[in-house]
Amino acid sequence: MATAVRSRIRTLKIDGRDVSAREDETILELAEENGIFIPTLCRIEGLSLVGACRLCLVEVAGMNKLVPACLTYATEGMEVFTDSERLRNYRRMILELLFSEGNHICAICVSNGKCELQALAQRLGMDHVRFANLQQERLVDMTHERFVVDRNRCILCARCVRVCDEIEWAHTWDIKGRGVDARVITDLDTPWGESDTCTSCGKCVRVCPVGAIVEKGRAVGEMAKRHDFLPHLAKMREAKK
Repeated sequence: MATAVRSRIRTLKIDGRDVSAREDETILELAEENGIFIPTLCRIEGLSLVGACRLCLVEVAGMNKLVPACLTYATEGMEVFTDSERLRNYRRMILELLFSEGNHICAICVSNGKCELQALAQRLGMDHVRFANLQQERLVDMTHERFVVDRNRCILCARCVRVCDEIEWAHTWDIKGRGVDARVITDLDTPWGESDTCTSCGKCVRVCPVGAIVEKGRAVGEMAKRHDFLPHLAKMREAKK
């Protein structure tokens, strides 16, 4: 039995540090356990992994391409680099593109000071955007009696889609279109207030990392969001299966 347990442990290096991982552990989980910062916007504990934001890409010795830390499992002898010049440039570019694709004027956003995109930009030293804003005008849906979805602020992390499907079991949210035309929708692209599936639980509001899905009546800087309830609800769901 002891031999079988040992065989499931992987030994590898992250930024030159020797670490041990379980066979079902991703690089991102392992890094978090060892206090190594890897940025991410789409990953949230309690929801499935999709690798949508691409901010958690890391370098692995012997591989030319970057790999997503949230979807790459630790293997024996792997050598991972999380903070190279190549990665810093890539992550900054991703953040700048996110800012340029939507309306992220922080001073007038209800999530100002409580926004994960804003916080990540500050932590990674992004103080300006080199790309021209696309100046797209996406639909702002205020038809719901309690909530608002402003697609101009959406970063397509798919957290709302996953929490609605995996935790609430309603599957009200989805993503329609591709590339710059992609956007979140409710039901079959009907107004949120006319949804037949929405339970008005507010879970999508709580997990949104930016100011895209918010409560009505909130002033600038008031939209604090908590998602520490997710791991508990996820465990409850697994127990019911």
